[in-house]
Amino acid sequence: MVCIVAELSANHNGSLQNAKDTMYMAKEAGADAFKLQTYTPDTITINSDKSYFQINQGTIWDGTTLYKLYQRAYTPYEWHEELFDYAKQIGITIFSTPFDKTAVELLEKLNTPFYKIASYEINDIPLIRLCAKTKKPIIMATGVACIEDISKAVNTCRSEGNNDITLLKCTSEYPTAYEEVNLKTMANMKETFGVKVGISDHTESNAVSIAAVALGAEMIERHVILDKSIGGPDASFSLDKAAFTALVRDVRAVEKALGTVTYELTEKQKKSREHSRSLFVVKDMKKGQTITEEFVRSIRPAFGMHTEYLDDIIGKKVNCDLEKGTPMEWRFIE
Repeated sequence: MVCIVAELSANHNGSLQNAKDTMYMAKEAGADAFKLQTYTPDTITINSDKSYFQINQGTIWDGTTLYKLYQRAYTPYEWHEELFDYAKQIGITIFSTPFDKTAVELLEKLNTPFYKIASYEINDIPLIRLCAKTKKPIIMATGVACIEDISKAVNTCRSEGNNDITLLKCTSEYPTAYEEVNLKTMANMKETFGVKVGISDHTESNAVSIAAVALGAEMIERHVILDKSIGGPDASFSLDKAAFTALVRDVRAVEKALGTVTYELTEKQKKSREHSRSLFVVKDMKKGQTITEEFVRSIRPAFGMHTEYLDDIIGKKVNCDLEKGTPMEWRFIE
């Protein structure tokens, strides 16, 4: 069963109640898990206006600095215990993306069930190693990773004896244009690295997530928001309750449709098979007449001889009178 993850990110807009309400919304919509991000502005970057720290890569956040963005976006450490308790109360799995050692220490105290490594941290080998050492499942987004980065990250986990790895195909563009998704890479990552795969989807519809399930995704991650009208750094590519509910519904439908490899017919299919083709008398025949395609044809329904025998009976004579609409049978042939 595909694990559907609702990502809070910055969509609490500085309100603990918003965070809890968003979690409840995700649970009601059918999410399997709810994900936080665990950092502070000072654990993820430094407060500097130098050009290195300016955001000017053509993103929706251009015009500010990393520190100022994360001041708006971060989920305070002091909220975490209450959010983990609330998740337990309403019955949804909760976990987080840590960005440094202090975050891992906090999440270990809260007994997080697994760890997510963000796209921009996939080259933070010490952080990956620290998470892998916990022996908990590791999920890694690959949004800005080349194949060498992914290989190093996967090998780091395995060097710590941690083989429970899920790679999420991700494009770190917010929102992501469909032409930039390259979803076929997801299936290739599974084959190349021998891991589970999924998608962290930042597009503006559910089409990519649905396609990912059909291609073998075991995890779907989407940003969620109570209402896009509240705004915030991630609002433009986040799903509200209606959109997220539709995603869950469609993912579950695709899962059912994928089913298993089988050529067995259901009882309904067996009944419907009666409407397939067979050989019928299509014009009245007299005893001793020669069978031609004027008299016997392949038509619906399927109560006569199999169509494969048409060439075998053409030119033979019938041993009795046959009315139009009679299923053809071997016993009618001399």
